[in-house]
Amino acid sequence: MLDQASYTPRLKAEYKAKIRAAMKEEFSYKNEMQIPRLDKIVLNMGVGEAVKDTKKVKQAAEELSQIAGQKAVITKAKKSIAGFRVREEMPLGTKVTLRGDRMYEFLDRLINVALPRVRDFRGVKGNSFDGRGNYAMGLKEHIVFPEINFDKVDEVLGMDIIICTTANSDAEAKALLKHFNMPFTS
Repeated sequence: MLDQASYTPRLKAEYKAKIRAAMKEEFSYKNEMQIPRLDKIVLNMGVGEAVKDTKKVKQAAEELSQIAGQKAVITKAKKSIAGFRVREEMPLGTKVTLRGDRMYEFLDRLINVALPRVRDFRGVKGNSFDGRGNYAMGLKEHIVFPEINFDKVDEVLGMDIIICTTANSDAEAKALLKHFNMPFTS
């Protein structure tokens, strides 16, 4: 069994050993604290079928918890929308915010395991930054993660993945993610 006190995720160790120095040289930062780092990763699953069957949200929350290694929170509607048959406080989705070691472990699994398993995968878009150094992407199938048992899945759900960094610009954030071997197409 691994000793939790001495264990460091592979990407976190690589960031401290190589990526910080490379980023400092590339952008000529004067202070160590200016070097961008990962802040958090937010995973989100919207379950549109939840309007008809609320059990689907619970199932999605369990599967997202397996993927993240952390308990998922069920998100609820803020307002009632009659056209969509949505009432206030109705469960509609699920989310998880990852920080620290779990964040690095998830990013490692995303880049090296899940993304290569996506059908017809040629890389992720390089223009999905928000202008403040955060990157957002979506997956059409959550079953690309090895934690999900394909035989037990009732319905294939999509998920949003938002990678938040402390970078001030998109160029800095993209360089940081490239150092983590994020497979950008452009």
